[in-house]
Amino acid sequence: MSVLLCDSNCELWYTRVKELGLDYISMPYCYGGGEYGYDLGENTDFKKFYDAVRGGTVPKTMALNPENYKEILTPYFKAGEDVLYISFSHAMSGTFAQLDAALKELKKEFPERKCTVFNTNSICLGAGIQVETAAELKQKGASDEEIIAFLKEFTNRVAVYFVVDDLMHLKRGGRLSAGAAVAGTLLSIKPMLTVNEEGGLNVIEKVTGRKKAVRALADKVIKGLTGTEYSVYILDADCKEDGDKLAELIKAERSDAKIVRQTIGPVIGTHCGPGTLGVIFIADERPVKLKVD
Repeated sequence: MSVLLCDSNCELWYTRVKELGLDYISMPYCYGGGEYGYDLGENTDFKKFYDAVRGGTVPKTMALNPENYKEILTPYFKAGEDVLYISFSHAMSGTFAQLDAALKELKKEFPERKCTVFNTNSICLGAGIQVETAAELKQKGASDEEIIAFLKEFTNRVAVYFVVDDLMHLKRGGRLSAGAAVAGTLLSIKPMLTVNEEGGLNVIEKVTGRKKAVRALADKVIKGLTGTEYSVYILDADCKEDGDKLAELIKAERSDAKIVRQTIGPVIGTHCGPGTLGVIFIADERPVKLKVD
């Protein structure tokens, strides 16, 4: 058995992480002249962050460096413990190249120890729901091998859908061309995105208008949700009323859905922007990989 480790890009709320006895890596972000590590909502001032972004502040995220990872992992290895790290999508960050470099150095110092990394190929609570399930399995006595075997199947059932309010955030992150972002903003186009099987992002639909976008997200859950064993996560980046409306629409037709409401953290909020609204749930399979131009 190993210590189960996750990162704050999984976005599990800090109280749930404590209940599960999880350790986590705090992923960094900066804005307004300050540098922070996301603490899963424990002391985060979400309003301050999103007000700053709406006011024109451009936040940034950073990859951890090898020394950061060595500082994180060395105490476990010194204590004679191995690590099972369930991570967010490797396709979304260069930080994992830094992790690999750190592990190569640590292997020389601690040849008997190992850090097994499971790539969820997802982010936000698309990764978090996998972390949560893994921790529950561990509490029931599952081995690392049993947890990984389960996740290899489970990850293919994690459905993530979200819409953004301001296309310019996607443009800045390289997800849309400048022309498409400007045109989409003028036409009130709300692209619906998903996390594909490789852990990247695909645009799968284009919806005109905010109300239709909320309705479209609700329909994804109503039609795609399988069973009630797992929660349906509704996440908003400082657009609580839309999130509440989305929950209402889902409950009207799927009263069996166990809905959890949560705010999107600053690291992910840096890339999607204020007004982003998303749903994460367990379906028969991940959304079809389809790029709509």
